[in-house]
Amino acid sequence: MSDAGQDPTPQDGDIDRIAREIGIPACPAILSRFSEEMHQPEPDTRKLAALISGEIALSAALLKLVNSPFYGLRTKATNAHQALSVIGLRAGANLVTGLILRQTFPAGASRVMQRFWERTEAIAATALTVARRIPGIDPDEAHTYALFRDCGMPVMIGKFPDYEQMLERYDHVRSAGLVAEEGMSYGYSHARVGYALSRGWLLPEPFCKAIFFHHDYEKVAAGRREIEPANRKLVAFGLLVDQIAILRAGGGLCPDWEAGEPFVLTTLGITPEQIVGLMQGGE
Repeated sequence: MSDAGQDPTPQDGDIDRIAREIGIPACPAILSRFSEEMHQPEPDTRKLAALISGEIALSAALLKLVNSPFYGLRTKATNAHQALSVIGLRAGANLVTGLILRQTFPAGASRVMQRFWERTEAIAATALTVARRIPGIDPDEAHTYALFRDCGMPVMIGKFPDYEQMLERYDHVRSAGLVAEEGMSYGYSHARVGYALSRGWLLPEPFCKAIFFHHDYEKVAAGRREIEPANRKLVAFGLLVDQIAILRAGGGLCPDWEAGEPFVLTTLGITPEQIVGLMQGGE
């Protein structure tokens, strides 16, 4: 059984301890200020845009994403204020959070980090297109979840020199095996570390719990009390996107699909035939 399945969700004291012991980066100042403004009764778009504009790399990355074919803008946004005005503050906040994560753990840091981001970004791109076709799934939240779901991995890549070999050993087997060995070898699973990072970065609790339980979908499917208030649809959607990304790449079934398929179909209200259509939908 996974680390997430054996232990309760970490509390605030546990999160602080994990952050200290494993070296989770503190919430970036810009993200903290962004979150503070977003929690105002009437968030000021100009203040939020000014925060983004003060970070050249972040501003450029946001504009590149907003001006991508996914949003289909007739007139391209040329600054952060235009971008936020077009896509909305909630969507903008999701995108900014994901972009900051990408900057915090740059792909160039190592070969394994580059491979992690290649895989993660491919899944995130799939999430954007697939989410549009599933009722009840917000595309921007789905994209952010796809980026953050395994965010504990880059932390562990930086902390443990042999973690790369572990990832390679468990690349084609059920995720429960990886989570169990992480717990035995390091005392933490990437799901637990990811939960601590996302909580520390001020993400909503249902989102954070979806990260914590993303490999424990059997418990989520059973409706166990401890999984509340996890966003169950995000957990199911994450497994669906894993499978679709593999199919689009010419592969077969992902290791967790056989056990998790009923949960995905029931939670998202889709059929196997619809999954084939989603897979063939392309970009």
